[in-house]
Amino acid sequence: MKIGFIGLGNMGAPMAANLAKAGHAVTGYDAARVTVDGVEQAATAEEAARGKEVVITMLPNGDILRSVAAEIVPAMERGAVLLDCSTVDVDSARAVAADAQARGLSALDAPVSGGVGGARDGTLTFMVGGDEVGFQKAKPLFDIMGKKAVHCGPAGNGQAAKICNNMILGATMIVTCEAFALADKLGLDRQAMFDVVSTSSGSSWSMNTYCPAPGVGPTSPADNDYQPGFAADLMLKDLRLAQEAAASADADTPLGRAARDLYARFVESEEGQGKDFSAMLPRFEARGHSSD
Repeated sequence: MKIGFIGLGNMGAPMAANLAKAGHAVTGYDAARVTVDGVEQAATAEEAARGKEVVITMLPNGDILRSVAAEIVPAMERGAVLLDCSTVDVDSARAVAADAQARGLSALDAPVSGGVGGARDGTLTFMVGGDEVGFQKAKPLFDIMGKKAVHCGPAGNGQAAKICNNMILGATMIVTCEAFALADKLGLDRQAMFDVVSTSSGSSWSMNTYCPAPGVGPTSPADNDYQPGFAADLMLKDLRLAQEAAASADADTPLGRAARDLYARFVESEEGQGKDFSAMLPRFEARGHSSD
């Protein structure tokens, strides 16, 4: 398959490399002029998109997605698939999809879960919004880049699934960290805490798989001085997108809002920048009951 890939950053580069290794003809473009083994380098995004059966984008935000889409959509052939794997606001995803569809393209919004490791190892999960024809055409590519792709419905629903999932994740990580800090101050051993909660009604992915306490549970960023597997600033981005969507949809999400505010404080005022999102645990350990 002839594929264009626009956005060869920490996630995009290994995804493009895996497609090339699988035998697809991949032409890539990145504003930083990144080169990837097996991927032909284009001079512009338009050049990368022209004549391709599928064009994949992996971009930082909705404004950049809209700008890139305005450049590449007119260059794409009718029947081609625009597959956006960025995590952006739902409104931008739906606006880009509407423009693409008006020009005879299939449009998919397919944000991912699994981080840089998942991109490198080809084990990402894709949450996909868009038409069934486009989903079926892109499915062989999802199978190369990831382990699972879930078709969530029409355009924008992939982004909706991603931000709802990560709103849950952000809130559960905060309360998991709070609970460990409380257990410490109550004299409860962390291993005992883990052994109880991980097999009881308080269990969650944040506790069982990505435990924020060093030396407890499976290996996680907590065991590497909280170097990011999923950075706190990226969690903040997703929580902000969730609140933008909540405002647009008139949905009441008080815990999601509180999680956004805590991560904003952590990243912007408390040296959380560059740390894993589970580094909330040492933050709570250092604070007392009267802290804001």
